[in-house]
Amino acid sequence: MVGNPNAGKTTLFNALTGLRAKTANFPGTTVEGRFGRVTLGGQVVQLIDLPGLYSLAAATAEEKVAGDLLLGLVPGKPKPTAAIVIVDSTNLERNLYLTSQVLEQGLPVVVALNMTDLAKREGIDIDPDKLGNELDCPVVPISARSGFGVEHLRRVLEGLIDPSIDAAQSSAAQAPTASCTACGSCPFQARYEWAEGVGSRCSTGRVAVRGSVTEKIDQALTHPVIGVAAFMAVMFAVFVVIFSIAQYPMDWIDGLFTTAGSLVSQYLPDGDLKSLLVEGVIGGVGGMLVFLPQICILFFFLSLLEDTGYLARAAFVMDRLMRRVGLPGKAFVPLLSAHACAIPAIMASRVIEDKRDRLVTILVAPLMTCSARIPVYAMVTALLFWHEPLMGALLFTCAYSLGIIAALTMAFVFKRTILKGESKPLVLELPSYKVPSLRNALTLMYDRAMLFIKKAGTIILLISIALWFLATFPKSDPPARAEALQQQAVAAEAQGQSQLATELLTEAERTTSQHALMHSFAGRMGRAIEPVIRPLGFDWQIGVGVISSFAAREVIVSTLSVVYGVGADTADENPQTFYETLRAAQRLDGTPVFTTATCISLLVFYVLAMQCLPTQAVTKRETNSWKWPAFQLAYMTVLAYTASLVAYQVASALGG
Repeated sequence: MVGNPNAGKTTLFNALTGLRAKTANFPGTTVEGRFGRVTLGGQVVQLIDLPGLYSLAAATAEEKVAGDLLLGLVPGKPKPTAAIVIVDSTNLERNLYLTSQVLEQGLPVVVALNMTDLAKREGIDIDPDKLGNELDCPVVPISARSGFGVEHLRRVLEGLIDPSIDAAQSSAAQAPTASCTACGSCPFQARYEWAEGVGSRCSTGRVAVRGSVTEKIDQALTHPVIGVAAFMAVMFAVFVVIFSIAQYPMDWIDGLFTTAGSLVSQYLPDGDLKSLLVEGVIGGVGGMLVFLPQICILFFFLSLLEDTGYLARAAFVMDRLMRRVGLPGKAFVPLLSAHACAIPAIMASRVIEDKRDRLVTILVAPLMTCSARIPVYAMVTALLFWHEPLMGALLFTCAYSLGIIAALTMAFVFKRTILKGESKPLVLELPSYKVPSLRNALTLMYDRAMLFIKKAGTIILLISIALWFLATFPKSDPPARAEALQQQAVAAEAQGQSQLATELLTEAERTTSQHALMHSFAGRMGRAIEPVIRPLGFDWQIGVGVISSFAAREVIVSTLSVVYGVGADTADENPQTFYETLRAAQRLDGTPVFTTATCISLLVFYVLAMQCLPTQAVTKRETNSWKWPAFQLAYMTVLAYTASLVAYQVASALGG
């Protein structure tokens, strides 16, 4: 499958193979090929979705891969049996440029004339039979989004695999037409002229005022000032909706795990097994899954924004700013995808031709807020602004903005110090506005949710159990203060002061738990680094979370669930929730741990810190050296520590 960006390749790929794949409405999303299987004419055929490209001129890595694969030059991949060229009906002439190059490769070709419904709405009428005669290959009108014509396309493809099925509909081009051959060795201008000629002969109804409404909208959305403000407003609105809706399923999930912990506590005797299940498994995993609704809703809305075509406008607006700080325009797509995960973003930087530009993009990509940070942001937001969606959305927007500003600032520094050089301007086609696909949005949301659940059910579960072990062993005797409190409770009960006795026993249990944790393996690790992190407002328990989150940023949430005993009942009939436990957490001197200043400091730290060893491994693979991952870890750690220190001291001075 070959086609221009935004032509609908991935949507058609999904329709033919039944596989779920992200469909983006802006150039560059399909950086690497996708592979799927489809049954055609009784045979199982491998379908390869090539990266979106405008030419086979091999000026970029994607173009070289596409050209090599079509010619059978990719190691381990035989020459394809046939090629499907996906053409955007609303931009026929521009798409025919690439079509002519594919025809010249000598492969049987089928042209899938996509977005025919949009073309009709814009007053464009294309004659597929006439276009097929011009190209000397089958042309099938389709709408991959709605499914129109997909079965017809499948039958035509079956004819390519087995000509006996229907010889008439499998008359694919074994050689390009005379017109196309004539321009094969000419400059690109001649090829464009050929494409324009074919387009004009095969289409009618294109009016001069086409897209006038779109142009008026784009004048605002691509304005250097209004466009940036619009982008910020859109993201802020998305976050408001997220917090307004997500708080209800979050409450349900939190209540579900709290109830599960209470039930397990009722039916199991006190001991290590009960502690493992309640604190390690239920508390750790539950502390993570409570953020699932926010992640689902976020990716649902991002998918809708992609499908509408708006994010391409955002790329255009941000390109002006990015080039001023030394980043190439093509870096926008990797940096945008880094908001899902830094790993595919770093891999997507391969689309950037210049090595220095690519390296700068790799170095700053982890500063963008990835989905792994969302649970941390949500935790801090809930601690500060529970049931205040507007304030929560504002805090989220500030966190995302801080990551973007930090990335652009560090890119500016790198391009003027260790990686000097000018960046190339972005060449970007703005796609037509489209009604977003609810199915695609729900599919993407489902995929992200399953990835998150699998992580919570595997990696997070294992880490939670390991952290429970570190937080439980070696065991220590209760401190003298706890024993004294228990004796006072006995005396109070004897005097008929039941309420006072209960309070004294509760305090004794809290003192015993904190003492045991402090002298455990985890406590010793946390206390070892506490002098370093104390100026940030962090205690040794938060230090344990910082250490554990190097496996994955979001692990700090389940870590805090374990080290603060979420799921362990202070009284069987009064289980504490995750947030209640954190709000009630106190230092040894009785002061609260999670003050406003500490929460802000923790948020800033996790916006800027690396805290992700898998990302480091991918950076090493892409740069072929451990030098750059080490540098990346070092500069982000210093940046996070410094910014967190400033944030904590300022917030404390202001009364936080």
